[in-house]
Amino acid sequence: MKTSSGGRAGTRTALSVNLNKVALVRNTRHLGIPSVLRAATLCLEAGAHGITVHPRPDARHIRAEDVHVLHKLLQSWPRAEFNIEGNPFHNLMDFVRELRPHQCTLVPDSEGQLTSDHGWAFPDDADRLQPVIDEIRSLGVRVSLFMDPQPEAMAAVKALGADRVELYTESYASAYGTGSKDSVLRAFAATAQAALEAGLGVNAGHDLNQDNLTAFLRSVPGVQEVSIGHALVSDALESGYAATVKAYLRCIAAAAE
Repeated sequence: MKTSSGGRAGTRTALSVNLNKVALVRNTRHLGIPSVLRAATLCLEAGAHGITVHPRPDARHIRAEDVHVLHKLLQSWPRAEFNIEGNPFHNLMDFVRELRPHQCTLVPDSEGQLTSDHGWAFPDDADRLQPVIDEIRSLGVRVSLFMDPQPEAMAAVKALGADRVELYTESYASAYGTGSKDSVLRAFAATAQAALEAGLGVNAGHDLNQDNLTAFLRSVPGVQEVSIGHALVSDALESGYAATVKAYLRCIAAAAE
């Protein structure tokens, strides 16, 4: 595996499907349905470029066995990537050391946090992140840091040795359809440009959906991957995994027109 920023530069943005919400529904019963493995297979068959999971310490959705089963599945999909995200100071690093996924996205969640709601702070978090990033890269795994839209932080992220940033897009999703959308988008565009100039790859995720995805990709330069879970799984409840993945891929394609 390569610890480089990309692999998709100059190509269309990749879609990685986050399966946490599939596991959350499954965990309300003891029947094993809906199947996380089946969901991943259907999404990959429909054209998704990767699978994302965020195993939390309380295993309230993705469980350790899910991570292992999905890792095994991805061995049969050599063009698809496995992205494991989470807090490296909780339970994340054991998965990374054992499985060596294509990408590891570091997220500063607290243990009981409902969902990711902020990025890493610089320079505050730099010292404790440095040895983690060094170790992950030594395993041949690409490192992405979950970050707020802060252009001034991008050079510091690169200096730590990270390969990419994942832009935390909740503020954009909240602003979409309001008068503040354009100013919020400008902040994301400036951050992405600063990341690219620093030599970082750019990912994005959180509350992106079929309504707001195309506009985001048209305005923000160089986005190599979007990770989408809640909205995509919600859409799939109505339309099915295959139709939903294809709809998101059309949103991505429309951004390049």
